[in-house]
Amino acid sequence: MASDTEPTAASHSDQTFDVLVIGAGIIGLSIARQFLIGSDLSVAVIDKAVPCSGATGAGQGYIWMASKTVGSEGWELALRSQKLWEELAESLKGQGLDPLQLLGWKKTGSLLVGRTPEESDKLKRMVKQQFEAGLRAEYLSASDLHVKEPELMVDKDTGAAFLPDDSQLNARRAAEFLEKGNRHYSSKGRYAEFYNDPVISLLRSCRSGEVEAIKTSRNILHSKKAIVVAAGCWSGSLMSDLLRESEIVLDVPVKPRKGHLLVLENFNSFQLNHGLMEAGYIDHHHTAVPLPSLSTSGLLDDHDGQALSVSMTATMDTMGNIVLGSSRQFAGFCTEVEESIVNRIWERAGEFFPKLREKPLSDFSKSREVRVGLRPYVPDGKPVIGPVPGLANVFLATGHEGEGLTMALGTAEMLADMVLGNPQKVDSAPFAVHGRF
Repeated sequence: MASDTEPTAASHSDQTFDVLVIGAGIIGLSIARQFLIGSDLSVAVIDKAVPCSGATGAGQGYIWMASKTVGSEGWELALRSQKLWEELAESLKGQGLDPLQLLGWKKTGSLLVGRTPEESDKLKRMVKQQFEAGLRAEYLSASDLHVKEPELMVDKDTGAAFLPDDSQLNARRAAEFLEKGNRHYSSKGRYAEFYNDPVISLLRSCRSGEVEAIKTSRNILHSKKAIVVAAGCWSGSLMSDLLRESEIVLDVPVKPRKGHLLVLENFNSFQLNHGLMEAGYIDHHHTAVPLPSLSTSGLLDDHDGQALSVSMTATMDTMGNIVLGSSRQFAGFCTEVEESIVNRIWERAGEFFPKLREKPLSDFSKSREVRVGLRPYVPDGKPVIGPVPGLANVFLATGHEGEGLTMALGTAEMLADMVLGNPQKVDSAPFAVHGRF
């Protein structure tokens, strides 16, 4: 009998599954889980490396609606996904389990902080819209904000949008939890993992033209129902490679958007009560080129042509580490740590938290970690979820940029419902591949 704690690695052979999922990040693992719990289909997860080796393992781990715009095309998907995460956490509690331990789940609430009259006015409008949309949301003046977060520097123009139901997860723990849950189905012959096994090509039927299998570096894996490409920022280049010898022309403009996070371990002299993010982060998430003002937006000048931006984000994880971010830049698939960017993250955080200015970053050289990940960026700011035109049984689920964790469970539900023919809980049309690129 297969163990649920060890990968069910397949031997070098032909094998057949109902669904093949390419990519073992939070999106791919969530999609596999959804098919396993929502149907009787068998699933294989394939990855060129191992789980959490991409953006998932380098993320900050927040599930926030504070930075979302009511009525935007991603609003309903984010809202649905947040609800599914909450239901998962509650179901664990109902089983006598601890979601904090298993998922790193904390309902900390979030604060979107503005420091100018213009930003405060925008936050007030956002709070009004979010409240009218049914969320618990309120605007905090400088004095109220200081009570919530004493470490935060405030003045008369400072204010914040406060959403008490926003939460945090430990992305690595969450991925491990999903993976372990998926492995329970191994003994039933419904689940297998093929890690460190890159996909090389698609194999199409000579009669129907449908994709019937994929070839990896070590195996040929047949699919009876669907093939899902959920390979993060590698999805676009992977699809180009897989379709190179076909008559199908498809450019999926998913490109890597590099990000740094600075983690200070056991930072006991500093306390955060909520997740925090500066208001300018919203603009940085949706723009690829620098805006002119450094002092209010946190943007740097052009960084070797890479349109670098740095916005303050700050969270305290379950182990008491402070996690500071975040940067955004286009640097290809490079994942090297750039100390100049790490220093700028530290400086930007110090503009919000005076206590961080008391010591130079060099004092933390032995108690720090830098996470570097590549977010899957799409120019129009929306994930790509749906069938590939011309290949009815091949689906894409990618392009979530920095919101993969937030949208993972909603994306998985949407994708599985498409394949299974179930009614859609959220309109999938805005995320369709067809006619978009």
